Amino acid sequence: MRGILAWGTHVPYARLDRTQIAPVAGGGGGKGTRAVASYDEDSTTMAVEAARRALRTTSTSPQSLCFATTSPAYLDKTNATAIHAALRLDRQVPAYDAIGSVRSTMATLAAAIAASKPVLVTASDLRTGRPGSADESSGGDAAAAIVIGGDRDGTVAAEIVGQAAATEEFLDRWRAPGDAASKVWEERFGETKYLPLATEAWKLALEAAGAEAADIAHLVVAGLHERACTAFIRAAGVKDDAILDRLSSTVGNPGAAQPLLLLAAALERAHEGDLIALVTLSDGADVVVFKATAEIQQLQRKPSVSDQIESGGSVSYGRYLAWRGWLPVEPPRRPEPARPSASAAGRSTEWKFGLTTVAGTLAEQGGTVTTFTVDKLAYSPSPPVVFAVVDFDDGERLPIELTDVAAGEVGIGMRVEMTFRRLFTADGIANYFWKARPVRGAES
Repeated sequence: MRGILAWGTHVPYARLDRTQIAPVAGGGGGKGTRAVASYDEDSTTMAVEAARRALRTTSTSPQSLCFATTSPAYLDKTNATAIHAALRLDRQVPAYDAIGSVRSTMATLAAAIAASKPVLVTASDLRTGRPGSADESSGGDAAAAIVIGGDRDGTVAAEIVGQAAATEEFLDRWRAPGDAASKVWEERFGETKYLPLATEAWKLALEAAGAEAADIAHLVVAGLHERACTAFIRAAGVKDDAILDRLSSTVGNPGAAQPLLLLAAALERAHEGDLIALVTLSDGADVVVFKATAEIQQLQRKPSVSDQIESGGSVSYGRYLAWRGWLPVEPPRRPEPARPSASAAGRSTEWKFGLTTVAGTLAEQGGTVTTFTVDKLAYSPSPPVVFAVVDFDDGERLPIELTDVAAGEVGIGMRVEMTFRRLFTADGIANYFWKARPVRGAES
């Protein structure tokens, strides 16, 4: 038996109310909210958070790590190695990127299914678009991770019982290297291409699973072509109550992260014997059918996807534009930080990426704020900076920056947990380290 041993997700704390867009941009927007990665988050840091949550729920040690995204922090450098370091994986565990399209996620999933050892699959994306565009309002930022392995590796929560794919070359969506926003072809064209491919792969995957469409308890449909996804859902032949909410009105579409994020949401509501079908439309169609085992509910952990959606906080449209670089604002009147030293970082990898001390790792510990200061003069892309002295549960003390919190929320005695973030970027080098964030309802 090979299947899902664990999963974890990360939905950023910030939420943009879409009704704020049109008054500023002159168009776009709509109803609902979209998840927004903070100024100190990128696809790498979000993948770390999702993977940490996945690995907390299993004793299985992954023997390889795959990272899929359409918004990598680096080219000409493997992004997955930073995730590897933050998770403190063994040196013998290889880490690979799969970069380019939403289908990259399905490529890593297919490779993990075909492997003979446990594989940690991570997917993360920041989706953006020009101000007022459909991509801006419909997009979202998120990450998800799953551990794929066999019953000899750990407890299988959902067995893989069928899979299929169909591929055809056509121009639907594209973005040239260096471009900040995607371009799309006329929607009806994409729908005429995707629907036959999805129907073909759907039929083959159901046959492999020995199931009918009506047997599917949870249907997950992912992809950036909303019209094609909607058309397939109508044609799939599943029961109405099997169609999973695509989180369009709360999270938005997080691109490469959407297949695994929606799959995690399905796993969180599944019961023993339920069939879960993951369908992804991206430059073709991929279908994987899972069957929930008796262990499914024992492996479900907090915070769930719905927990994270409910615990978000708001961000203004102006601040969102500034975070994404669409709105140039007055920079901090302080010297910009120098680029991080590769040699210095190489000498302190365990501390810088793993937050490891002589006594152990602080990354998985909680802590309490003993004192703090709000600094309005320190360099920051999103001032003011809140620094705190945190007493960790094992007795260690550390001065550290807080994130995902307004200055007025901070108080002595506040409980915090560690989160992997980007301090700044200089000369194209992302300076990753750890910050502390409040422990809210979803994490407690």
